[in-house]
Amino acid sequence: MTQSIALPSAPRPTGPGRTRRVLRAVAVVSCVPYLALKAAWIAGSHIGIPAGSALLDDRVGMAVINALSVLVDSGVIVLALVLTRPWGLRVPAWLLVFPVWVATGLLAPIMAGFPAQLVVRAFGGGGPSAGREALLDEWVFAVVYTGFIAQGLALGGLFALYARDRWGHLWRGRVRELPAGSVGPAHRVLAVAAAVLALPPLTLHALWACGVSAGLREGRAAQRGGEFYVLEALYVVFLLAAVAGAVLLAFRRGRALPVSVPLALAWVGSGAVACWGGWLSLASLGGVADLADRPTPLMHLAYAGQMLVGLLVAAIGAHHFAERSAGAARRAA
Repeated sequence: MTQSIALPSAPRPTGPGRTRRVLRAVAVVSCVPYLALKAAWIAGSHIGIPAGSALLDDRVGMAVINALSVLVDSGVIVLALVLTRPWGLRVPAWLLVFPVWVATGLLAPIMAGFPAQLVVRAFGGGGPSAGREALLDEWVFAVVYTGFIAQGLALGGLFALYARDRWGHLWRGRVRELPAGSVGPAHRVLAVAAAVLALPPLTLHALWACGVSAGLREGRAAQRGGEFYVLEALYVVFLLAAVAGAVLLAFRRGRALPVSVPLALAWVGSGAVACWGGWLSLASLGGVADLADRPTPLMHLAYAGQMLVGLLVAAIGAHHFAERSAGAARRAA
């Protein structure tokens, strides 16, 4: 998105209310465990990493990935401040929306997947196969993912309040009421392209969620359990959400639906598939896992495909907001 999305008359800056202060505190505090662990690992500590873990095989790659994840999670603290301080209303839209979209994409699968994995485990669904070394101690996942869920809820609440104040007029009404300029041939081309490109990753993730091992490395296939199938099923759900949001917007389907529904599907779905596709592709380049665990060409295809789908759908949403914002500005002039 290259245009600034703003109300015809900017909202008057005010201090955060009690709800926003509480949400900001939750967002900041919930970052501490993750950042502390990552800082310890960068410094050479093995806390939470059992002996024999594949994470210890490549110290340099591990340090690079950890440093990058520290930067990403520190962004949550910055966003919490931007969303609750008066000067945050003056931040250019693109400078705020992009990191919030990334945060949404990275946190949404964790927020949905971790509780589902706990349920699967409670009913006897296995994790990694017995006999293989665990990457991390179990308590690390509990502490870190609980923090991620708290971050997602707090940041999501803050952004919803902020976006309502600044851009609420851009998603009012029904799909049938969308102005003619907000959707057009370019949107439809992008939506069709996203739907076509979604087929390979969607098919692969659906097959893996159903227990098919084709395209998986031997080591990855051996580690499958209920938790693995939950994650693969979630990738299918987020891909479908992204494409559905794009099609509903571009072709004005579901005309009685509030505009916020396809926008939410496109926002969350595109963020989840694009950001996790990019993150998994990047992590696979670190060389932290042994050969039996490294992604196969088909796995790389799934990651790259979902990343492209997410970016295309995000482009549709960005163009929609830019056009509606420009139309609102023209009417106010």
